Amino acid sequence: MWLTGRVLAESLVQVSADPVVRLLVAQTDGPGDQVLLVIHGGPDWDHTYLREPLTELAGRHRVIFADLRGCGRSTRGLPMDQYTPDAIVADLLALLDIAGIDNADVLGFSYGGTIAQRLTLAAPYRVRTLVISSSTTVPVPPNAYDDWPQGTALRNRQPRPAWLTAQQPTPDQVRADAIVAAPVNVWREVARPDYLRRIDQIRFSADWAAAFAAGALPPALPSDAPARLAALGLPVLLLHGRQDLTFPAALAEQAAAAIPSAQAVILDQAGHMTHIDQPQHWITALAAFLST
Repeated sequence: MWLTGRVLAESLVQVSADPVVRLLVAQTDGPGDQVLLVIHGGPDWDHTYLREPLTELAGRHRVIFADLRGCGRSTRGLPMDQYTPDAIVADLLALLDIAGIDNADVLGFSYGGTIAQRLTLAAPYRVRTLVISSSTTVPVPPNAYDDWPQGTALRNRQPRPAWLTAQQPTPDQVRADAIVAAPVNVWREVARPDYLRRIDQIRFSADWAAAFAAGALPPALPSDAPARLAALGLPVLLLHGRQDLTFPAALAEQAAAAIPSAQAVILDQAGHMTHIDQPQHWITALAAFLST
């Protein structure tokens, strides 16, 4: 049963019986044939940091957010082998089935961008368009920032996340690392208070970090993704910040050149959290793509 709030309706939806997995799902009002499925990153974050400005699409689109398994208010504490990218894809496809959605526009942010690619390649008939935001279609090369000394300097000053070296990572470590990374993830200093406000509201977990620390987490990025996406011919938007220090903007431009049905929109004065650095430019570019 949906619990209706001012903008979003929230529910726990069971998407798996063995093991039992329930996803916290939040959705806006909107037409049933204009659905945007949003896949958050982290992955030990929840979806809430993406609500703004995506809720501006409400009414024109039915925007559906979900906390992934092991994240936020969804089922947590699963056996470590249950934390895989393919398990996320199965959860999300089950969610579409339960909601009676034949196909949707799919937006994946950061780590969620790799999941969105996996979902598209696994079930292309369920995807109308694909948005890869602040993410990549290929592994990041070691020399990715060699031609940008300022970017290299910022990355080198960034402390190694504590959860990467912890034997038993904790949600507090994941939160602390997100706070420390603010100057790298958000390019415009004026936008950082908003970023920190959102971090304060996130229900962090460490389930995925624990799987990573134990060497049990499979890679999320599909192999040979650009060629495989090109073969599908689906419309693809690569939405990126010019100053992204996690995934270089040049990789988004290269992907757009390799995928005939793709376009890249690179926003200046924007880091990894492009939707926070440049919210209006970001949502305008997304809305224009979805309307085509």
